[in-house]
Amino acid sequence: MLLVAVVAAGATALYPIWRKAHPDPPELTVRYRTDTPATATAAEPSLEVFNDSEQPLPLSDVALRYYFTADGGSYAFNCVQAAFDCSDVAGTVVELDKPTDTADHYLELRFTDAAGTLKPGANSKGIDVQLYRVDHKKLDQSNDRSFDAEKTTYKESKTITAYKRGVLAWGEEPDGKKPDSDSKNTSKAAADPAPDLPSGVLFDNFHYTGAKDPALFKHGWLVRTSDGGPGIEDTWSADGVTFPSEKDALGDGQVLNLRAGTDGTKAGTKQASVGTSGREFKSGTYAARIHFSDDPTTGKNGDHVNQTFYTIGGKGTTYSELDNEYLPNGGWGRLGPKLDNVTWHTVEDRVYNTTVKSLAGWHTVVMTVKDGVVTYRVDGRKIYTTSGKYAPRAGMSVNFNTWFIDLPFKGGERAWDMKVDWLYYNAKDALSLEDVDSAVKDYSENGMNYFNTTS
Repeated sequence: MLLVAVVAAGATALYPIWRKAHPDPPELTVRYRTDTPATATAAEPSLEVFNDSEQPLPLSDVALRYYFTADGGSYAFNCVQAAFDCSDVAGTVVELDKPTDTADHYLELRFTDAAGTLKPGANSKGIDVQLYRVDHKKLDQSNDRSFDAEKTTYKESKTITAYKRGVLAWGEEPDGKKPDSDSKNTSKAAADPAPDLPSGVLFDNFHYTGAKDPALFKHGWLVRTSDGGPGIEDTWSADGVTFPSEKDALGDGQVLNLRAGTDGTKAGTKQASVGTSGREFKSGTYAARIHFSDDPTTGKNGDHVNQTFYTIGGKGTTYSELDNEYLPNGGWGRLGPKLDNVTWHTVEDRVYNTTVKSLAGWHTVVMTVKDGVVTYRVDGRKIYTTSGKYAPRAGMSVNFNTWFIDLPFKGGERAWDMKVDWLYYNAKDALSLEDVDSAVKDYSENGMNYFNTTS
């Protein structure tokens, strides 16, 4: 009996040492790759999650953290590509309570239930994201904890941490904490999955690096560079499409800026337009927070400029178009500032209402389409209603542009800017301004910068 007791006591004393030398296998593994050098316009980590357990692993149970040094800048993220869908990826940039030389912030990625479940031994495949400064200055990644320029193919990375239902399951945190089944390495933020997405909704708050950002195209946006009208024909350019930081934007984020510039000649004119590639939008609620301008950003005033939020689709007997056109200096022989709301039946048959009033500054513009009735609102106030044949008969694209009706004078360069903070579309309901604002605020606060469940 004495011998058994001694052996048992010895085994108990030695167990922590044995366990340290033979740790439990991880429940999940994170692999990482990147194509970017240390100095880049954006960090571009590509991540994979492996389920190393013998049980199914819902990705909504997982949170990932990528650590970096902010170097005094403010940061944003977007998802470029994921095997499930970028709509199911939420991201939040968080400041560390205890910064180190290589990490004072982290990007936390979470996933919705729709991201799916990994079977035992399965791989999420690549989750490609971008992390960048909202002032678009280049990054110095050389002192970023999670960056590794040598990992150009997928390799395990323990400088990226993963959490399963809030418990550290992979990697090493900047303070040295590692997974340990005897401790509670929990994080409240990491324990919360991304919220479930409503069906039939598009939301985008325009977190992009520029007109050539691959995420912009992947998220269904097209920057117009084609020939034709309206306005000064064949002058559409990507040069006027930017995404600057904006203190008045949702969450101190970014805006879509559409700049039209001219010196009064066609050769010296550039117009800007961005629209959805999809045309699945018809009934429901269209809402955008827009900054209209009564004065040029640079140069002399007096141009007949058109700042527009509109939808268009169909052709012939199904032609459909809904317009919000703000003309600070008027146009087509009518004075401004004014807002034209126009519903089209054909390219030659339309009805419209004109609100003669300055709308300089930020406004939430809403169009609702329900039971064949179109209603235009600005800041919750009803402006105009159409019905009967003056209602959409086909799916449409959603568009924003800034363009010149004509060129009333030559000499002197000038530029006009229209800003768009966010776009929200709900195919199911005709919503109030309060409902729209509540939904948009909730998406932003949960790191849902973009999602599209309309198709």
